[in-house]
Amino acid sequence: MRHRSEVSLILAVSVFALAGVSAMALTETAAVTVITPPETTPIIVVRSPDDAAAWFQEIRQFCNPVEVETRMRWQPAPDGPEGDMRRAACYALAGRITEARTVIEGLPQGLRYRAAGVVFNAGHPAADAGDDVAAGPLMELVVEFWPNHYMALYHAGAASFERGDFGLSADYLERFLVEYSVADGWRSNAESMLADMSRTER
Repeated sequence: MRHRSEVSLILAVSVFALAGVSAMALTETAAVTVITPPETTPIIVVRSPDDAAAWFQEIRQFCNPVEVETRMRWQPAPDGPEGDMRRAACYALAGRITEARTVIEGLPQGLRYRAAGVVFNAGHPAADAGDDVAAGPLMELVVEFWPNHYMALYHAGAASFERGDFGLSADYLERFLVEYSVADGWRSNAESMLADMSRTER
């Protein structure tokens, strides 16, 4: 028969052993639960035409020769054709016609005339306000990619007329008259400019 002291010692050892096992189990459990979460998959944002239009409205005030390059770096256009069309318009408004042309030429052939339309819409208010000279290079760019855009032909012709480049002006205005048959102020102005150039050349 074991003495009471031995029984107590055995019980104490058993308790310590069970406590150790429990501690190991808790440690292992803790090790299993503390798992570094995997990296999250990046969300791909699909840009819509509305994104590009909103970008252009926000950046338009910076589409000038002084600020355009800096702003383009800080706030680039949305990726894709719609963003590129607005980027070309911003460059054109800033008078950076070479850069605008390069952007348009980077688009698929079937989208270039659409880009020209976006450029036209950006510059048309200035031309309609009477500043044809300032809008002239932009309108000539539009005609490069949309040759029968009658309003761009008119404004390009008016700008050339005011610059005294009668040969180029006559070409644009005659093409305008072919495309535009409405008997209104636009047509009569074009005819008047052509008549003035004809008299000057005599």
